[in-house]
Amino acid sequence: MADETLDPMVQFLTPEGHYAPSASAEEFLPYFQRLTEADHRKFYRDMVVIRRFDTEATNLQRQGQLALWVPSHGQEGAQVGSAHATKKQDHIFPAYREHAIGMIRGIDVLEIIRVLRGLTHGGWDPTLPEHGNFHIYTLVIGSQALHATGYGMGIKFDGATNTGNPDTDQAVIVYFGDGATSQGDVSEALVFAASYQTPQVFFVQNNHWAISVPVSTQARVPLYKRGEGFGIPGVQVDGNDVFASYAVTAKQLDDARSGKGPSLIEAHTYRIGAHTSSDDPTKYRTDAELDSWIARDPISRMEAFLRNAGAPQSFFDEVHQEAADFASDIRRRTIELENPDPSSMFNHVYSEPHPLMQEQSAWLANYEASFDEQGGGH
Repeated sequence: MADETLDPMVQFLTPEGHYAPSASAEEFLPYFQRLTEADHRKFYRDMVVIRRFDTEATNLQRQGQLALWVPSHGQEGAQVGSAHATKKQDHIFPAYREHAIGMIRGIDVLEIIRVLRGLTHGGWDPTLPEHGNFHIYTLVIGSQALHATGYGMGIKFDGATNTGNPDTDQAVIVYFGDGATSQGDVSEALVFAASYQTPQVFFVQNNHWAISVPVSTQARVPLYKRGEGFGIPGVQVDGNDVFASYAVTAKQLDDARSGKGPSLIEAHTYRIGAHTSSDDPTKYRTDAELDSWIARDPISRMEAFLRNAGAPQSFFDEVHQEAADFASDIRRRTIELENPDPSSMFNHVYSEPHPLMQEQSAWLANYEASFDEQGGGH
C-alpha cells in the first residue's frame, strides 16, 4: 500500500504526457520499469482500437442494430493498463463496460455486441482457452464482486495460489464502478474477501457518476479508503495514466498470488459519454466538468508521451487505420448476425433435461408451427 503521508494518487504521466512519477509511485516503479517500448506502443494501440470500436457500437445502437450500448470512452487507460497486468491463469470478473479488458484477454468483441443486441444472455464461455478466463458481463450492479470473491475462495481452498510458482499461482480481479461501492453485494464481498484472505484485487473505476449521482454524494471519503474498514488496503491511481494503472495492478496482483490477501484499487477516471445509450448526461453534469476531463484524456496523454519518445507519424497512421478496419469489420459482422433459434432459450437453464423446460419448449414449438398451419408465416 502507498505511504499515506504522500500524495495518495499514483501517477507516472502528467496530463500533458510528461514522465513525472508522483512520490507515491515509488514502490510501483519496478513494475513500470519492466515495460518495453513495444509495450508502450501496444498500450496505445489497444486504447485507440477499443475507442474506435466503442464509437462504432454507439453508432450501431443509434441506427437500431443494438438494443443498448454501454460506452467506455474515457476509461481506456484504467482498463488497458490493468488488463495487461493480469497473467494468463488469472480470472477476470467484469461489470458491463470492460470492452478493452475483454479484447485483451482474447474475447472476440462481437460477443459483447451479441449480448447487447439481445441474441444471448451469456455471450461466451469463460472456461474456454480462447476466452482468457474473462467471465461474462454482469448488469446487476455489484453482484460480480460476490462472484469474484467466491471464486477467489475456491482458488484458495483448491491450493491454486501462493505455491511459489508465478506461472501457475492464480489471482482474481473484479471490476466495478463508484456507484457499485454503495451496493450491499460489494460490502459483503469485502467481508468475505478479508475473512478468507482471498487472492483478489477489487478494481474500482471511479468515473465520477453513478448514472446521475456524483461520487461526492455517494462517498464522504475517497473510495480507496472504503476497503480499510474491512481490513483491506487500498491504493488510489490516476486511471487516465495507463502506466499507473498497469504498475499498481501488477503489484497488487503479485501480492495477491503470494498470499498477502486482497486489496482495493481506486482508478480516477471519467466516462466521457453517457452511462448507457439510454442516458442523457447533459441533464446532470456541466460542460466545464466534461471539458476538464477531456483535457486529461488517456489516449492523448499516451500519444504525447510516445511522440516525445520519438515514435514516427507512420506508427500513429498505422494504428488509426487498424482501428478503422477493426470497426468496419465489427459493423459488417454485426449486420450479418442472425437471430438465434428460439428453442435455445431452454437449453442451458438446467444442466440436465428438465420436464418443465421440455414442456415449455414443446409449447413454443407448437405455437410457432401454428402460424405455418394458418399459412400466414411468422
